[in-house]
Amino acid sequence: MTVIEYVLSRLRQIGVGDVFGVPGDFSFPINDAICLSKEMRWIGCSNELNAAYAADGYARVRGVGAVCTTYGVGELSAINGIAGSYAERLPVFHLVGMPNQSTQEARALVHHTLGNGAYEFFYQMTEPVVCARAIITPQNVVFQTERLIAEALYRRRPVYLAFPADLAQQPVLGAAQNPFEMPRSDLVSLNAAVETIVDALAEAKTACVLPGFLLARAGLQREIRAFIDTSNLPFATMFMDKSIIDEQHPNHIGMYEGALLNEHVRAFVESCDRVMAIGTILSDFNSGAFTARLNMEKFIRISHHRVHFGRKIIPNVEIREIVPALTQALPKRDWPRISPASPELVTGSGTDPITADALYPRWERFLKPNDIVVAETGTVSMGLGFTRMPAGATFYNQTLWGSIGWATPAAFGASIAAPDRRVVLFTGEGAHQFTAQEIAQFARYDTKPVIFVLNNSGYLIERLLCKEPAIEYNDVANWRYSELPKALGCDGWYTAKVTTCAQLDHALDAASLTYKGAYIEVVTDAYAASPLALKLHDSLRTLYNQ
Repeated sequence: MTVIEYVLSRLRQIGVGDVFGVPGDFSFPINDAICLSKEMRWIGCSNELNAAYAADGYARVRGVGAVCTTYGVGELSAINGIAGSYAERLPVFHLVGMPNQSTQEARALVHHTLGNGAYEFFYQMTEPVVCARAIITPQNVVFQTERLIAEALYRRRPVYLAFPADLAQQPVLGAAQNPFEMPRSDLVSLNAAVETIVDALAEAKTACVLPGFLLARAGLQREIRAFIDTSNLPFATMFMDKSIIDEQHPNHIGMYEGALLNEHVRAFVESCDRVMAIGTILSDFNSGAFTARLNMEKFIRISHHRVHFGRKIIPNVEIREIVPALTQALPKRDWPRISPASPELVTGSGTDPITADALYPRWERFLKPNDIVVAETGTVSMGLGFTRMPAGATFYNQTLWGSIGWATPAAFGASIAAPDRRVVLFTGEGAHQFTAQEIAQFARYDTKPVIFVLNNSGYLIERLLCKEPAIEYNDVANWRYSELPKALGCDGWYTAKVTTCAQLDHALDAASLTYKGAYIEVVTDAYAASPLALKLHDSLRTLYNQ
């Protein structure tokens, strides 16, 4: 087995079946090995940034992902996407082809370098956005591959593997080691954490759970559902954590976004005797621009590898072990709860323009059970954040990193990861212009998404946050969006441009029935924003003294 064959075989064993990327001469040995593999598939992308975004979307569905780029120009193009995976805790394996070892040792002035004979600059640049990295050789490939897999899966972060081109196809030198096994909790700490939480809840008259995105990253959706079923605790979700548990579950009380929206949910959550946050973070968008008022003395936070109770920290407790342990330990109780808000009524008809009030309730009704919903950063995802997902549907948004343009390639990656599920992409036209060429890949690999492009004449979220909404930098080029699929080879897709409620209703019906992809440009007023976007506008401008 060659060096690259060993790495690919191990990636396949942990769940990577597809590698996204752009080829390059230094990465040809990796590209060839992927294409010739009977267990791996090469998924070509329009550029390296899109490939990294696609691997990110794939990892959200499959749990792990991989992207392959060439040295220098390729890997630096991908690094923003890798940083997003780091921020949002996704184990993406970045495979990079380097110049030959002899070329590096000779400090030769070859292409894709800075012309100074140095070859480790780009390796060093990756340090802040990966949890581990290595230059792979025949001598270290077994050890380093197992180490990097262990780091990626334990920390749920990207890792970086660089392959000198002349070494990638050489035979492996070194004995195979036992595959990685996830570290266990310290038993004393685990028992102490369980006992502390059980006692705290026993004393409480009211309590609720805030289940978080780390549960999904750790593959614990079934475990947290079992915990809710057994304990009967009510739960709310924050923006980054939407659909971690099925939103049709009877214990779901709605979205908690601090003081911005859903006042009845805020009042209930913040009045509880105990609030358990399991695998989430209190970032700005997750806490309603820091308007969440959670009493830390009543707050129980289970993070990836430790438990916080008030100001007490119990280390060496793994989230994957404490959730099932609590399921066994907690008695079922008839906990007080509230009902989620009723769906918004559909407004507007005929030739009425498409307002935010008319749009988002229609989109909510368009969704089907088991859909994969990918929503772009900005006003479009904020409008969808308070929709109630159908049974089995999952909602993905890059809440923390927030790199606009992420959603289109991420939706493509999700469609590769789950070809049996419908992928519905919601994006704004400003973000879409970053990565719109990736539409071609949906057709190339015969996936059939439904894509909505919200055309509101520029960067609406920026208009809402800056001092001068109409300033020139918030404008974008005026594309003919609904003509893009045909130009990019998406033959047979349903396409439409809609400006009225009647046109939107017709397009939604047609998109539901098509057996191919669908692409709908939805035109609204430049300031047609959802309630959450408007509230964030007020809160963030105050927060940043604008």
